[in-house]
Amino acid sequence: MQNNFKTNLISSLVYYKEYLLFISVLIIVFYLLYLHLVGIFIVYIILFAFSLLIIYKIGRKRNKELIEIKSIISDIRSGKFSYTDEIKLSRNLESLEKEIKKMYRRVQKDISHLERLQKMRSQFIANVSHELRTPIFTIQGFIETLMDGAIDDPKVNKQFLEKANRHTKALSNLLNDLIDLSMIESGELRMSYRYFEVNSYIKKIVGELVPLADENGLELTFHPVREGLEIFGDREKLRQVFVNIIQNAIKYTETGRVEVIAEELKKTVRFTIRDTGIGIPEESIKRIFERFYRVDKARSKSVGGTGLGLAIVKHILEAHNSTIGVNSVINEGTEFYFDLEKLEQRI
Repeated sequence: MQNNFKTNLISSLVYYKEYLLFISVLIIVFYLLYLHLVGIFIVYIILFAFSLLIIYKIGRKRNKELIEIKSIISDIRSGKFSYTDEIKLSRNLESLEKEIKKMYRRVQKDISHLERLQKMRSQFIANVSHELRTPIFTIQGFIETLMDGAIDDPKVNKQFLEKANRHTKALSNLLNDLIDLSMIESGELRMSYRYFEVNSYIKKIVGELVPLADENGLELTFHPVREGLEIFGDREKLRQVFVNIIQNAIKYTETGRVEVIAEELKKTVRFTIRDTGIGIPEESIKRIFERFYRVDKARSKSVGGTGLGLAIVKHILEAHNSTIGVNSVINEGTEFYFDLEKLEQRI
């Protein structure tokens, strides 16, 4: 009881300035109203005691509110609450209760985000380890076989070296994609934005990939826009986008054609890469931009690829304030499309 009284009294001292001002005003008022010294002295004593009682009650109320707030914060810290509705403060603390609930929701959201990032990080490390292990062990196996005597066998030595070389290139591509993705996500990759002409740019990229399409018995065509139209972006990074999507279209198309279409819109140029390939299941469309996600793992391994290409594509386009869309029908084909800012016509 004594400790509570002392605590409440100390808490009330927060308002000592207001208390002194209040007492001073009352003393002046009573002094002006009463001139009898004995009477005014008694009034002063009563006034002092009454005001002390009031300030004590105010301090006790304040201390009670502080204890209530501390208790709520302690319960939040210990994870006692599962929902914001469980957080309750007295009526006169409703505004503070709302702010605490907002803070709690934000903290819960941040915790969920961190847990999700940690899970993604663990999955990423596991995927990288798996993707690196396969080519490294394969190369190691070929080299050990050659060292054990196969190097002197003309029937297999060149074949083994070619296979080791192919896996070395695959390993190099994987490491390059990992470096690119890491730099993009960390913000370390600098973009060099400028305007450049569309048709000549795309024709050059398509021309480089025509031999790959021919090897697969496919027709690769480009549908240009009006001559002289320019778009804004990083030439090299956007080249990575076009090459990746077109190569994927060729790899996953058994018969038919792959088309690269440029269409001028009001403020942008829309690019569509369309194929007549095997298509993508609807449930996989939202996941194909995830790192190392493969719709058909067996087929993906046979046609090559690191599983990072579309993740890199997504990041590069986001850096150009663009998003990539996908339409696909199984056994009929797939189209990827995105918009890039164009140079307005000068009048």
